[in-house]
Amino acid sequence: MSRMVGTVSRGVRAPIIRANDDLIKIVTESVLEASRQEGFVIKDRDVIAMTEAIVARAQGNYVGIDDIAADVRAKLGGETIGVIFPILSRNRFAICLRGIAKGAKKVVLMLSYPSDEVGNHLISLDMMDEKGVDPYRDVLTLEKYRELFSHNKHPFTGVDYVEYYQQLIRESGAEAEIVFANDPRAILQYTKNVLHCDIHTRKRTSRLLKAAGGERIFGLDEIMTAPVEGSGYNENYGLLGSNKATEDTVKLFPRDCQDLVEAIQAKFLAETGKHVEVMVYGDGAFKDPVGKIWELADPVVSPAYTAGLNGQPNELKLKYLADNDFADLSGEALRDAISQEIQKKDADLVGKMVSEGTTPRRLTDLIGSLCDLTSGSGDKGTPIVHIQGYFDNYTTE
Repeated sequence: MSRMVGTVSRGVRAPIIRANDDLIKIVTESVLEASRQEGFVIKDRDVIAMTEAIVARAQGNYVGIDDIAADVRAKLGGETIGVIFPILSRNRFAICLRGIAKGAKKVVLMLSYPSDEVGNHLISLDMMDEKGVDPYRDVLTLEKYRELFSHNKHPFTGVDYVEYYQQLIRESGAEAEIVFANDPRAILQYTKNVLHCDIHTRKRTSRLLKAAGGERIFGLDEIMTAPVEGSGYNENYGLLGSNKATEDTVKLFPRDCQDLVEAIQAKFLAETGKHVEVMVYGDGAFKDPVGKIWELADPVVSPAYTAGLNGQPNELKLKYLADNDFADLSGEALRDAISQEIQKKDADLVGKMVSEGTTPRRLTDLIGSLCDLTSGSGDKGTPIVHIQGYFDNYTTE
């Protein structure tokens, strides 16, 4: 076994991206310049990934609160609307809420508890248990919530999101009423016109609301699906996956990315003679064990990727082989036996004991998570990630 290095993930610096920048040129040149500076070479099946943020920025895919207000008003009627299951985020939802409230006379905001969908807690499970509250059945008014749990601030941001969201609604010119429930149908006691803001459970929520008598039922993914007076839009995800750009605008999740990743793949082939895989990535799909926050606030990890990134890993568990099939071997004999087993492994190991414990997830979710952790979300300045050796195994020289 002469080769000692397996997978390598490199953050690659790039210029600050503006609308209409040529990402095909920028991504290719940035990675090739990094390879010259750092002395690595591009190989077949390397992965070149870029954040969804720079794609959306290059597309100029932004909307303002007035655009959101106009679309909400047109779709939900502009009177009393229920806004249910938003995540607790200044970056992800606060500006959207301002636009939503501007498009209505009254907003009945229904928050899930003890936490939002991605794990931001309003209260702890212990507090809820102590007060004898049943999250599956109990609907709490704001007054009851305050009586039971007082004022609670987010442990990381220091924000009381209940108070913060109530203030945003009022400042936007709408009356605000806040309730707490986990059954989406509870909102229908207040209004039949509902905007549900959940991400990964949105289809079920829509189905339940419509079956229970909801009239105008829309998801956040159905707001800003077309331009409003020349604004940005996303026909597939609407406001889902958006991020705060300014105090009055949000950057949407990028659209039409497939042509981009395939063009970058072709560019690398032309420049290097190597067939690389290319993807756009957003949030990683992992959960923080301390803050209990599930990172995936985007609708998907990757909105576009080249064909070689389809599927799931097909890997043997080395420690299973070492502890079971070859428990009597060691040293070079163990290495050779495991190498032979890898070389003859089935093309599909799903359900086989020898693959038990390997990660049963899609390649794009795994690689996107690696990319998100590599690039970070702050000031690293590396919105491009170059990954090498991801598809290698123990036998690769």
